[in-house]
Parts: sequence; C-alpha cells; structure tokens
Amino acid sequence: MEETQEQPKPGLVVGKLYLIPTTLGDNAPLEVLPISLKGTIEKIDHYIVENEKTARRFIKKVSPSKPQPSLHMQSLNKYTKLEEIPSFLDPCIHGYDVGVLSEAGCPGIADPGASVVRVAHEKRIQVVPLVGPSSILMAMMSSGMNGQNFAFNGYLPIDNKERKAVIKSLEHLSREKGQSQIFMETPYRNNKLLEELVKILHKTTRLCIACDITLPTEFIKTMSAHEWSEINIDLDKRPTIYIIQA
Repeated sequence: MEETQEQPKPGLVVGKLYLIPTTLGDNAPLEVLPISLKGTIEKIDHYIVENEKTARRFIKKVSPSKPQPSLHMQSLNKYTKLEEIPSFLDPCIHGYDVGVLSEAGCPGIADPGASVVRVAHEKRIQVVPLVGPSSILMAMMSSGMNGQNFAFNGYLPIDNKERKAVIKSLEHLSREKGQSQIFMETPYRNNKLLEELVKILHKTTRLCIACDITLPTEFIKTMSAHEWSEINIDLDKRPTIYIIQA
C-alpha cells in the first residue's frame, strides 16, 4: 500500500513554516535583519537547519535569553534522505510553528530549504517568508544591469571545457534576449574563474562582481571584461556573485 503523508485534521490549528533569513557573513544579525525577526525566533522552538552548530550560534546572537535546551533541530543538507523530509514538518501538524534556517541568506534560494517548502505546500501548511538579505538579488540591484529580465544559473561546471562552453552560452543568451545572467563559484576558485571570464567573454561584455555583500569588506563593481583584465583584485575565499550582460 502506498504511504500517505500526514495531513492536518479539519479544525486543528496547524503551525506555520517560517523561512528565516540569516546574515551573509560574520556580522551582527540585527545590523542587517529587521528587529521583528527577534520576536519570531523567540516564539519558535522547532527548526530545520543546514548546520546545527551555526544555527544555534545565530539564534543565540538574535535572542541571547532564549533557552538552548528548548530547541529541537532537524538537519537538512546533502546527506539528508528525501524520505526523511516530510517528518520534519510533523510539529506543524501538531500545532507548532517551525523555522527554516539557511547557512547564509534566504532559505529556498540556492538552498536545500526549497525541498521543505515544497512538502509544506503538499501538506497545506502555510509558508511565511521573512525579509532578509539575498546576495543574488542585492548583487542584481547594484549591478546596473537588466533587472526586468535576469536568470540565476547557480554554480558553473568544474570541468574546464564544460565551464568555457557554459560561459559562452550564457553570454550568447544574454546578447540574444537582453537577459542578465547570474552565477556563482566556490570561493576558493574565484580568482581562477575571473581569469577565465576576462579571457572568454567579449571585451565589451559587462561583468559585475559583487563580493562580501553587507560586510565591511563589501566590493561591488561593474565594468567591461576588457577593463577587468587590466586590474588586480583578490577574490580568494570571498563569497562572490557574478553577473554578465552582453
């Protein structure tokens, strides 16, 4: 017999799923997050997180008086089995609110939290997104590129040949559709990627590099690929978003 997911019973007060944004780096949470977040965290004891240690540290920074032993946490990362996820929302079925915490930025955006949100909709659980920083959108806002038509492409391939083909394809797509193309890279490969971009892209293609967004070391600049080839910048181990528009 096919297993069915537990659904809220008619008339039962069901908990909500709160998508709780975190900081993009090691800064004080309430410097970049709304004060209303503090009240939300103080009322929630059930969390779905990427990393329990960093999630507890974040909660303690936002609400130092919240008792840590009262927190119930489920880990959602690349090791989590898909069949485990529905049970993470059992507290909602029994009337408790649940919070989803990403390692950085907004849950569900380039983040495994999207799988929990999908299950929440299937279970008819209300999903509540909260305001917070998204490096993807903040980079787009500050790039000066087409904010009416853009696409996020995640990480580029690791293989050199495949990566070169994808960069050329994104540049062509940008030129044909006037569409800004957004992507990212593992921080320790940033310098290598920038070297490749200035070699592969047409010299007039605009490239925005946005790194350390919201941090004291924040750097955001848009120039042509040719202009980037003439300057030296160290992006090593700095979270960075790239945007191109031909």
